[in-house]
Amino acid sequence: MTDMQISVIMPAFNEAAGIGRVLGRLLTSPEGSAGIEIIVAANGCTDDTAAIARSFGVQVLEIPAPSKTAALNAADRVVGGDVRIYLDADTPATPELLRQLAAAVGRPGIAAAVPRPVIDTAGSTWPVRAYYAVNARLPVFRGRLFGRGIIALSAEARSRFDRFPEITADDMFLDAIVSADEKVEIDAVVPVRAPQRTSDLIRRLARGREGNAEFWRFVRSAPPEYCLPVDPVPGPSSWSWLRHVLRRSPSLVPAAVCYVAIVVLAELKRRSPGWNARSGWGRPEAVQVRR
Repeated sequence: MTDMQISVIMPAFNEAAGIGRVLGRLLTSPEGSAGIEIIVAANGCTDDTAAIARSFGVQVLEIPAPSKTAALNAADRVVGGDVRIYLDADTPATPELLRQLAAAVGRPGIAAAVPRPVIDTAGSTWPVRAYYAVNARLPVFRGRLFGRGIIALSAEARSRFDRFPEITADDMFLDAIVSADEKVEIDAVVPVRAPQRTSDLIRRLARGREGNAEFWRFVRSAPPEYCLPVDPVPGPSSWSWLRHVLRRSPSLVPAAVCYVAIVVLAELKRRSPGWNARSGWGRPEAVQVRR
């Protein structure tokens, strides 16, 4: 338990189908939500996302443009908690988890905290399950903030920048401004829902890879006020799946073949004419760092 005030920022784009379950879990939990403020930043929605969120009594901001960056920045201007928790609108969380994260960033020297991700492939096709059998073992996710759908940030860490930049990979940006020894993964898990269909995974991965490339373009030309990167993500390594996964677990050969095929297909889609990585940002996006 922590006495710190917690501000939860939840950007949402056309999340009417699931935002009620996420808010219900937060606000009707037996643990109670005292000391937790929730701001839903509905941006560019054409469904009932805002109305559903208001029915739970939380503060709702409506941003006309479908922009996660605009949603994050608008919500950041109105929150007042000691800890800010950025929570995707499709990521299930409980008040207990929020308080555990807040307690972690309240420790001396800790600026950011995340739970351990567990990929939920229930109902997914076998190629999707095979892909995540390899992806979940990649070392790039260790000690990082991305790929979870939830990040807790201390007030001091948030003061390191004025506004979120106009990039897709906001979680990679937060990861970069916090040094390695200031991050902690708490002893709690959060489910990350995998796509059910292989075609959906390829689209998700294409968006993730484009987001990664966009992030590095931003790093190379970032305005001085961002002071990036403090803790850069390792550069691309096309053979990490072989060196760090397959050599240690040879039984994953069939999964690795599927993994490589899906990565190649995603990269081809990303490079195809007319591909728009920003379309439909609100769909579940666990950032896939290019390895």
